[in-house]
Amino acid sequence: MNPVICKTVLLLILSNIFMTFAWYGHLRNLSSKPLILAILCSWGIAFFEYLAQVPANRIGHGTLSLAQLKIIQETITLSVFIPFTIFYMNEGLKWDYLWAGLCLAGAVYFIFRS
Repeated sequence: MNPVICKTVLLLILSNIFMTFAWYGHLRNLSSKPLILAILCSWGIAFFEYLAQVPANRIGHGTLSLAQLKIIQETITLSVFIPFTIFYMNEGLKWDYLWAGLCLAGAVYFIFRS
């Protein structure tokens, strides 16, 4: 695989891990704390998301189109979100995750065919 695409994907995975915790981690850990504390913690985590996301897009943009970067990011988001939901938030596996994944697989196919 192209090393530029590998770096881009790895950085987007890292970015999405941080993003998922920034957006949803406070629901488990800080739900009884003041909202401002959850916001500040989320902003702190989001800083690290951007440290991976901005370079990922800059590295990948020369090789991948903007649409391809977005579809990769959305696919990674679901790939990170599902284990987060199951293992960290203890919400269980749902069939809708499979259907959503299949829809994203279709999106990946269409955006990369050429």
